[in-house]
Amino acid sequence: MNKIWLNAFGKMTYGIYVLTTRYGEIVNGMIASWVTQVSFDPPQILVAVHPNRYTHHLLEHSGIFSLHVIADSQQELLALFKGPDASKKFSGIDWKPGETGCPILLSSVAWFESRIKEHYQPGNHTLYVGEVVNAGCGIDETPLCTLDYEGMYTGRA
Repeated sequence: MNKIWLNAFGKMTYGIYVLTTRYGEIVNGMIASWVTQVSFDPPQILVAVHPNRYTHHLLEHSGIFSLHVIADSQQELLALFKGPDASKKFSGIDWKPGETGCPILLSSVAWFESRIKEHYQPGNHTLYVGEVVNAGCGIDETPLCTLDYEGMYTGRA
């Protein structure tokens, strides 16, 4: 992809989310930004995850995820979900297992707990369509978006 295209993709705005999942006793989370609502009835959301991510492996086996809207004041929280050590990602933060067992981050703006209904791999990311089985709102703050986050991923290798 040429530099002009990369710059153009960098102008597309997205929310910055934390995606969590659980498979057996293993819990993990990652930063996600390629996310959208795809249906109101039934309520469904789509998340894109690269196959080289540990979370991808867990999603393939568990079929569940929770997506968390993060406040613009919570950028330091994202540092927890960047590292490869899954055991450290949830230390020091308040969370509880949701209906599916996925971690629910209690200090998020909102969260959506979902069961994967479909998945597609049209390019270098797998698109997971999850039907929302539970949702809630937490803190009343402005959601974080790519305009406010220096770690934005535009698809560069």
